[in-house]
Amino acid sequence: MANDKTKNPKDSIGRTFLVVFILCLVCSVVVSGAAVGLKSKQQAQKLLDKQRNILDVAGLLKPKMSAEEIQSLYNARISAKILDFKTAEISNSNGNFDLNSQLRNDDTRIVLSPEQDVAKIRYRANMAEIYLVNDDHGKTMALVLPVYGSGLWSVMYAFIAVDIDGITSRGITYYSHGETPGLGGEVDNPQWRAQWIGKKLYNQQGEPAIKIVRGGAIDDPSSIDGLSGATLTSNGIQKMFDFWLGNNGFGPFLDKVRKGELNHG
Repeated sequence: MANDKTKNPKDSIGRTFLVVFILCLVCSVVVSGAAVGLKSKQQAQKLLDKQRNILDVAGLLKPKMSAEEIQSLYNARISAKILDFKTAEISNSNGNFDLNSQLRNDDTRIVLSPEQDVAKIRYRANMAEIYLVNDDHGKTMALVLPVYGSGLWSVMYAFIAVDIDGITSRGITYYSHGETPGLGGEVDNPQWRAQWIGKKLYNQQGEPAIKIVRGGAIDDPSSIDGLSGATLTSNGIQKMFDFWLGNNGFGPFLDKVRKGELNHG
């Protein structure tokens, strides 16, 4: 008579699934706990990166500044404001403005028509957070404006610094993009960025004048050298500024600035 083989409970399918379930539950708790625990640090780092980029484009950032030095300089020299595109008036920001949330809500955005949407962004929020750059005496000497538009592979996000004359660029920095390194990614190249300093964004008639041109024209007061081998990225930059310097972007606000009608919230 053959020996009976008794099944081991540890080898049962039910026990296997129980062990897997417990392991998944423990891992989920650990991952969720880490995410919650790190959220505040991630938000703090995101804010620090934004402050660093704003100080950089404003020409205030110094090499090897610590996080504490960046925060101190930002608080001393930068004032965040909320711009209402409809009225071209600004008010104080509470620091909680979130562009993505604004763009997801039909009550806080407009849908751009194909004729309006030259930058290929589909929507524009009704408001924007902008930044006043103040001198040591608290007098506004420049503005930092957020601009964005489609490049070759991604939406490119930048800050453009504008002199208090409302015409002259003081610099640009792209803080988020997915363009090809060595081609469209050359928007990060300090030499290319340096071209923007002193360029005229508008002509004498108050019309957007900045042009991304192939082959240079560096001596032209409103021309920026196009990115070599990155025609589509260069075209995206051009269309980005066609939009944001126009009537559906910062055009009406900068017109007030040029006329000396800047309200300070």
